[in-house]
Amino acid sequence: MNRRLAIFASILVSLVTAGRAAAQQLPALTLVEALDRAEKQNLDLQAARAQRAVAQAGGRVAEKRPNPTVFFSAARDTPHESLFFDQPIELAGKREKRIDLAKQEAALTEVSISASDRRVRREVRVAYFTLAFARRVNAQKTEAAQLAARLHDIAQARFESGDIPQLEVTQAQLELSRANVEAQVAKREEDIAAIQLNVLLNAPSSTSWELASALDGFPQPQSLEALVGRATDLNAELARLLQEKKVEESRTSLLKAERIPNMGIEFGVDFNSPGQGGFREGARGQISMELPIFTRNQGEIAQSAAMQHALEQETTAKRRSIAGQVESAYYALSSREAEANLYKQTLVPATKQLEELAEESYKSGKANILTVLGAQRDVQHVESEYLISLLAMQTSFAELEETTGAPLD
Repeated sequence: MNRRLAIFASILVSLVTAGRAAAQQLPALTLVEALDRAEKQNLDLQAARAQRAVAQAGGRVAEKRPNPTVFFSAARDTPHESLFFDQPIELAGKREKRIDLAKQEAALTEVSISASDRRVRREVRVAYFTLAFARRVNAQKTEAAQLAARLHDIAQARFESGDIPQLEVTQAQLELSRANVEAQVAKREEDIAAIQLNVLLNAPSSTSWELASALDGFPQPQSLEALVGRATDLNAELARLLQEKKVEESRTSLLKAERIPNMGIEFGVDFNSPGQGGFREGARGQISMELPIFTRNQGEIAQSAAMQHALEQETTAKRRSIAGQVESAYYALSSREAEANLYKQTLVPATKQLEELAEESYKSGKANILTVLGAQRDVQHVESEYLISLLAMQTSFAELEETTGAPLD
């Protein structure tokens, strides 16, 4: 049983070592390159940008002019035949106001595309560092499996020399089995993280990358005041509200213009009118106009005005909310950065030193195996917390960047 566990641990270490050697041949991918790939290849962004063509087509619809109508009649009365045209004439600049409304709606589409771009940028950044996190965890679990295998060898040697009972060897075997299982789980989680990044980059799921941007690279944003100012101008949600208000203003202008009825100009020719004073052909014409007595877009204008007021109130609330979100994300990032520094500079080195001392004490017979196992678990726990704090720091930066509405690095 002991020999089998040792062989299994040796095979696992060999596979990890071979995987690391293969990883050195992988294509390098920096965070900037990942963001650039997503900008060009992400399918969600391509779908959002496809709406641009829809908005442009809406502009062409707004430019249309009313078509003339042709009439021909034949009757027993005179004149026997008539041919005339009816051409509607739009008044009050309705066409220009329709075009302006279409332009504002196209601008709203651009705002939506920009929001999608910021969202994908955040998702790519988080996915990139999630993969970096998963690889660090995988390496940590593999190292823990190596330590467990070494401790098992020490326990086996001491048992064979009669220094410890069989119980400690069994405990070492259990710890080695647990460490091997955790290493396998960590490898699967790394594979899942790689697939999620490849989906965002629209790359084959089997693509492997050598991540060139470090998980523990501490981002340095601007000052809080500058970030709040940029968010006020560039935040996607706020930009959407402001643009929606412009759309409603253009719609109100069009509704008011539509209260002026169009004029219909009819002109044509009558034929074949015999009799006294008759004629073979004669010109005819008339003008028509709808009387705006009952309906003058009163309800639609009132609705649009109410929508503008609601958007103004929502915009005011959103400005304050965005300022709070930026402040919250900024201080969350500062807190995570301080936490990561504490783990890196103090806690991780201290626990590793204690683990080394505990292993040396056990090897010399001055401590029992439970002391060593406890020290190893403390190292794993502290290193896991350190990696979690690094990922949380990168995620906080991504959220701050999305809330601000502009790249910050």
